[in-house]
Amino acid sequence: MAQRARLSKIRNIGIIAHIDAGKTTTTERVLYYAGVAHRMGEVDDGSAITDWMDQERERGITITSAAITVEWRGHQVNIIDTPGHVDFTAEVERSLRVLDGAVVVLCGRGGVEPQSEMVWHQAERYAVPRLIFVNKMDRVGADFDRTLGQIRTVLGAKPLPLYLPIGAESRFQGVIDLLNMRAIFWEADTLGASFSDADIPAELIAAAEQARAELVETVAAEDETLLERFLEQGDLDPADLQRGIRAGVRERLFVPVFVGAALRNIGVQPLMDGVIDYLPAPNEVRPATGINPRTGETEERPAEEKGPACALVFKTYTTSAEGGRGRMNFLRVYSGKLAEGDHVFNSRLGEKERVARLYQAHADKKRKMKEVQAGDICIATGLKLSRTGDTLTDPDHPLSLEAMTFPEPVVMAALEPRHAGEEEKLSLALGHLSADDPTFRVSFDENTGQTIIKGMGELHLQVLEERLTREFNLRLRVGRPQVTYRETITAIAEAESTFQRTTGGRDHYGHVALRLTPQPRGAENDFASRLAADVIPAVFLKVIAQAVRDAGESGIRYGYPVLDILVELIGGTYHETNSSELAFRTATVAAFREACRNGEPALMEPIMRLEIVCPSDFVGTVHQQIAARHGRMLGTDVRNNISVLRAEAPLSKMFGYATDLRSGTQGRASYSMVFDKYDRVSGEQKIT
Repeated sequence: MAQRARLSKIRNIGIIAHIDAGKTTTTERVLYYAGVAHRMGEVDDGSAITDWMDQERERGITITSAAITVEWRGHQVNIIDTPGHVDFTAEVERSLRVLDGAVVVLCGRGGVEPQSEMVWHQAERYAVPRLIFVNKMDRVGADFDRTLGQIRTVLGAKPLPLYLPIGAESRFQGVIDLLNMRAIFWEADTLGASFSDADIPAELIAAAEQARAELVETVAAEDETLLERFLEQGDLDPADLQRGIRAGVRERLFVPVFVGAALRNIGVQPLMDGVIDYLPAPNEVRPATGINPRTGETEERPAEEKGPACALVFKTYTTSAEGGRGRMNFLRVYSGKLAEGDHVFNSRLGEKERVARLYQAHADKKRKMKEVQAGDICIATGLKLSRTGDTLTDPDHPLSLEAMTFPEPVVMAALEPRHAGEEEKLSLALGHLSADDPTFRVSFDENTGQTIIKGMGELHLQVLEERLTREFNLRLRVGRPQVTYRETITAIAEAESTFQRTTGGRDHYGHVALRLTPQPRGAENDFASRLAADVIPAVFLKVIAQAVRDAGESGIRYGYPVLDILVELIGGTYHETNSSELAFRTATVAAFREACRNGEPALMEPIMRLEIVCPSDFVGTVHQQIAARHGRMLGTDVRNNISVLRAEAPLSKMFGYATDLRSGTQGRASYSMVFDKYDRVSGEQKIT
């Protein structure tokens, strides 16, 4: 009972949203009202607690997810504030993997913006229950009803408003609590720490009664007991409604919607009450599930302190510590306990590691802990080999949880040290950063002798370059960012290859025949064997499948990875004594490359989806700029003399667009851009 009581008092949540929706401002208010911070940090003046990196404070954006713990109504709430910029989507991805719930912040003026849609689908993939906070209702153009409509149409979700705004834009004053049918107003002279309820303004009573009736009907329709009570009484009391909403949120049947203006200190406390009332505790979500590496069987790890220890490394961060370099591993503990000095088993490596220290996170500060238990999010030091996605378990009860997947980088640049003799220092620094960031890749171009870095966008590479300069004291030359392309085929092609040779003192034999078929965009690559089970032994089928994946990384014409191809093994033979892994690997690579050359190869480039917000007077200018960059318009919405234009354009043409947009609209327009798909390069020009 004590164990269940402890777990029921924990909430592991993330704050996710589009850039500039107000995630960090909302988090700072939570810290202030929870008593963790004695003053409100502000993004604009660089004093936000969760934006602790120099680059974050200088740029006014969140770059790395920050974990912080607060107490609210007797509950421990572990909060992860995530970035909103698309270049740092990996931070959102790995945070969502370990969260039990999330708060999605939407801008009352911008509504559901492109990155909002992306993070929503990321949360959907991990089945994370969500609340929505419609922020910035004090902004010009804010429209609560329009945002609710976009939640339905763009996100495909069922919004459940629990609060209504009292006014909008400069007239926004407070909110209406639909469960208790009271108006709530915040006191400006206490920075929103004090608030009081009052009667609902007369002009809003009808709208509030209609909204509450819809709320009750929606909740009752999902629960037979509540439905019977509703049909008998014609209404539900607040306690019944809370129980029904909590159950519906866990099953993701609907999404409660809160409303406020965090910068004006309105609406934050009801949102945090909603986190406690409606988002699940660690013992109310599905148990962690993985594969036992010793038996190959699927096993579960319920959130129990008495069970075997099981934790997931969801983030690593290399930092300066006492004049040296130390790696912090952020863990989500799913079951059992971990204590200082414990040895844990890394199932990916098949190695034991020792936990040196354990800490509770508070942005860039830490509080030392002797042990952590099921449901906790913490920092561990001393793990020298573990990295993002690794499972750490009791050595006697190993388990491998599902690994995380991250998007491929789309921008690259050449990098070299300014001073001779710093190559080794650069290599070591890049090794640290690539281990910390799964979307940052490093390779070496043997033709030019340069180091190539790849990331999710211009800003991503700029931030990494600044970290190399500031944290590792390196002076660098960085080339102009370039796009990372992909290759594919456009026609079905077949090829076969035989490798038969004597090498290393023994005969080798392998023979395969492959058929390659182009797949729809976004289908990625697949491999399938069409041979009978006794034609080629299973051990060699695994070698063939891996050889296909490896060959796909080296490209067809230009050396870019291939995508959207179905590879089928349609023929092959083996020799009982002479066949070897070397022979089948070599034959597979040769057949794959020949089939690719015969399949009418095409070059693919990343296409970005844009949303441009500008005064209607500048719509013509924006159209011209997009057309000049080989893009096309997808649609336009007009909101109070503000136009929201949706477009798509090749990433290769979008470098420097921010400057052109500002100059063409007198600095009055803004835009956001997210990766959408790969599509064929027009004209098939050679890319250098």
